[in-house]
Amino acid sequence: MKYTINFAVARSRREDYTEATRRALLDSAAEAFVDRGFADASLDEIARAARLTKGALYHHFAGKQDLFRALFEEVEAEMIEAIRLAGAHESDPWRRLLAGIGAFLDACLMPRYRRIALEEGPTALGWDLWRQIDEHYSLALVRAPLAHLMRVGVLRRQPLDLMARVLLAALIEAGMAVAAAPDRPAARREAEALLVELLTGFRVDATR
Repeated sequence: MKYTINFAVARSRREDYTEATRRALLDSAAEAFVDRGFADASLDEIARAARLTKGALYHHFAGKQDLFRALFEEVEAEMIEAIRLAGAHESDPWRRLLAGIGAFLDACLMPRYRRIALEEGPTALGWDLWRQIDEHYSLALVRAPLAHLMRVGVLRRQPLDLMARVLLAALIEAGMAVAAAPDRPAARREAEALLVELLTGFRVDATR
């Protein structure tokens, strides 16, 4: 029994060390990619800033793109969680959707999400892979509230998958516009107003 317990403790310590090492590399990479961009950030400086060897980096990640992809997926997951939290206190499904849109646009103002997901992502990963990962994280989050709003009679019936993709595309373009704007807070307010107006046009009670 003593050996079994010792083995379990040793394994737990190895797992903790592995996770801590990976976390240090991701944090160092985030700082490098945000500050210098994907092309100008080097694996040497990322490993050095994490106080690790380049060999340790390659033990966890196949290369710079693999490291960036892990970080990209992490910021996407953080954004999804922020959207969920923003709508959690809203009992009205329409207001919950609008709160989620606001949370997404807020994320576009944050350097970590803006730089990694919107500015560097398409170049670092390639457009097709970037879009594939973004849809994996975001499409269901857009589709579910639209389906519910149609089901309860708030939105007019539309082809659901098509509408979800159109809304997601509009959100991404709005986010990129906010990221590229010289006055990002103003662009964020304009983007939110436009997206709300577009969605309001699909409401059952909208004036035609």
